[in-house]
Amino acid sequence: MAGPGSLRKSEEELRAILSPEQFRILRQKGTEYPGKGEYDKLFEEGLYDCAGCGTPLYKSTTKFNSRRGWPAFYAGLPGAINSSVSSSHLLFLPL
Repeated sequence: MAGPGSLRKSEEELRAILSPEQFRILRQKGTEYPGKGEYDKLFEEGLYDCAGCGTPLYKSTTKFNSRRGWPAFYAGLPGAINSSVSSSHLLFLPL
């Protein structure tokens, strides 16, 4: 379900079309500050697309208010989202 330009843009091309914050979030696994993003409180009907390639990612009907300061969705469009588990923020306690 990838969009027309997905995974085909070079880092330079992406830097040219994205803001520095968007580039940091999309390419360097960053995150925006809580409550600062324009989509946190937006609940209009439609699709949410990738800023880098235009691929549709989420339907507005799957968006909910997490009360954490970031937009939250309970389901992505089939085949549109890749995820991975990061251990950088996990807490390991001794037994």
